Amino acid sequence: SAVATVVGALLGWIALRGARDALPHASEHLPWLLAARRLWQNKPAKLAIGSYSFHCWELLGMWAWLPAFLVAAAAAQGGELSGGALALGVGIAGATHLVSVLGSIAGGVLSDRIGRTRVILIMSCASLACSFGFGWMIGTAFWLVALVAIFYNVTAIGDSSVFSTVLTETVPPNQIGFAFSIRSVLGFGMGAISPWVFGVVLDWAGDGDPGSQAWGLAWCSIGLGAVLGPLLTWRLQRILTPHR
Repeated sequence: SAVATVVGALLGWIALRGARDALPHASEHLPWLLAARRLWQNKPAKLAIGSYSFHCWELLGMWAWLPAFLVAAAAAQGGELSGGALALGVGIAGATHLVSVLGSIAGGVLSDRIGRTRVILIMSCASLACSFGFGWMIGTAFWLVALVAIFYNVTAIGDSSVFSTVLTETVPPNQIGFAFSIRSVLGFGMGAISPWVFGVVLDWAGDGDPGSQAWGLAWCSIGLGAVLGPLLTWRLQRILTPHR
């Protein structure tokens, strides 16, 4: 993992060493308190940040628990947890991440053609349907669970890049850095709480031996925490022009 990070840093340095930051004029710099007040008054940006935060609740919660769930689903086929079930579950979880790259690209391309908020609504509603239904699938055919897991990961990540695009289009250039820092704090903060809530629900509902009901309710906690995201996006869509 560390080696990949070092390689990424080197590639970033090579790609950006000749680039120059388009810094705002000195007279455009804002004290951070003023920047915070203006960001709060910027309703489209505020809605975009809020919607992204609920998106992170779902995405990071799903990423944290998908491998464990797929291992449990694979084990349910044979009635016990084995090395084969472990390898199969983790392997499929990794495959869903690789395939989800296509979802991210598709979401960005579609947002240029049919609109930012429309893509966010399509992707978020599709992934929400998975959040509320995925956990109840344990015990069904594993190939079907795997297919839904791929679709889940593709749709959950499909609007991530679009959220970034929307924020850059709704915030003045001299406030983008501040806006993205607030977005990261709120989004990843929600993403840190979501897996813990999932685990609490799983333990509570499973009473030490999670079955379909426990997994179903735990995955529903992911959906319940993210359900406000599409509502905020819908409000954002009504404010922005149709091309956004």
